Amino acid sequence: MSNVIIDRAGNKRYLVNITVNGDSYEKIVKGNSLLVNFLRDELDLTGTKRGCELGDCGSCTVLMGGKPINSCLMLAVEADGLEFTTIEGVASTNEIDPIQDMFIEYGAMQCGYCTPGMVLSAKALLTKNPKPTELEVRTAISGNLCRCTGYVNIVKAILAASGQEIPAE
Repeated sequence: MSNVIIDRAGNKRYLVNITVNGDSYEKIVKGNSLLVNFLRDELDLTGTKRGCELGDCGSCTVLMGGKPINSCLMLAVEADGLEFTTIEGVASTNEIDPIQDMFIEYGAMQCGYCTPGMVLSAKALLTKNPKPTELEVRTAISGNLCRCTGYVNIVKAILAASGQEIPAE
């Protein structure tokens, strides 16, 4: 658990140590700060989107130890000592991830708001299951809502990223 610090006004703050995209950070946070806000406001990782803040839409999805979580449902203080991957950590310095490439190739985004969460959910799935079925893909992204695409091209992009042949329409 993080260290408690009392500020000049007598308010409790917490020292957290967190690893994000391979980089370690030590920051002081309020006890009620959400992880999504910490990532965006303290670390300037704005690819993690604020959405419903109820855990329903998935726009704030990040990977915690390789597993997708809703960062709007976790306090920053609970993240102490843990490792996370945000959308900014998916691509290497030389090229984008194959999942991102397939999202572009298959037009799997329109407004793009859900895309970071979708990509991270897909990344977790393909790491665990390199050749998923369409049902497994749909199940893996079921926590991510998209109001624009209808999911068809998203599913195709994820299947293509797994190296599977996508039937022509």
